[in-house]
Parts: sequence; C-alpha cells; structure tokens
Amino acid sequence: MSLDLATLSADVIAFLAERHLATLTTLRADGSPHVVPVGFSYDPATQTAWVITSGDSVKARNAGRAGAVAALCQVERARWLTLSGPVRVDRDPAVVAEAEQRYAARYRQPRINPKRVALIVAVNRMLGSSRLSSSPTSVVLT
Repeated sequence: MSLDLATLSADVIAFLAERHLATLTTLRADGSPHVVPVGFSYDPATQTAWVITSGDSVKARNAGRAGAVAALCQVERARWLTLSGPVRVDRDPAVVAEAEQRYAARYRQPRINPKRVALIVAVNRMLGSSRLSSSPTSVVLT
C-alpha cells in the first residue's frame, strides 16, 4: 500500500529505526538495475534517506548521473517498506559526517573511509506491507 509521507504511523517510524539492512537499487548507464545491500537512515522531517558509501563505488557513480533515482527496500518477515525518489551524491565533509552519525545511530560506528560520500534520496514515494499500521502518528522524532 502507498503511504502518506506526511502522516507515517508509529509502526512505520519504528520499523525505519530498527536495525535492518536494506537493498539499494540504482540504475546503471545502460538502464539495468544495480542492487546492493546497504544500511540507511530515514529522516521523516525532511523525507530523506541517507546512505554512506565509497565515492568510487558503482552505486555512487549511478547516483551521480543527471536524473538519477534510487529505491531502498527493507524487509523483515512479512513487514516491508520501499522508499524511492531522486538521489544525489554529496561530498561535503559536513554532510558526510552527518550521514555517518545517522548510520552510527541505527547500526554501528562506520569504519574510517577517506573516500566516503553520502547518497541522499529525496523520498517522494513509500510503499509498505499491510502488516504495518496505516494509522498516522503524532510522534515527533528528534
């Protein structure tokens, strides 16, 4: 089911904060999908998803193309969410540091990588399983 990004339920917000890996799908230059496992964080206030990766990775090259889009899919048994939208690469050290902090809060402190970049997905669509409640929440995460 399609979810309203402005009124995500407490179940959806909780699922996005639990420690789960996801797949990131980007498109290669020939249009074929490149799918890899990643950790990510989601900010409901800005409706953005954050991924850290090496700047010379295939996913970073794909995300750096004009008009690039990405999809993140997180699955745990019968619960799943897919977040999608335009993606960009950010090399600004302050943005990369924020992405690393977001990753550390959900997973663990990432290893040092001087080539690291942040992939920022401007989520404009979220689909989810019916196992996640569709009732909106007024919980504000900081």
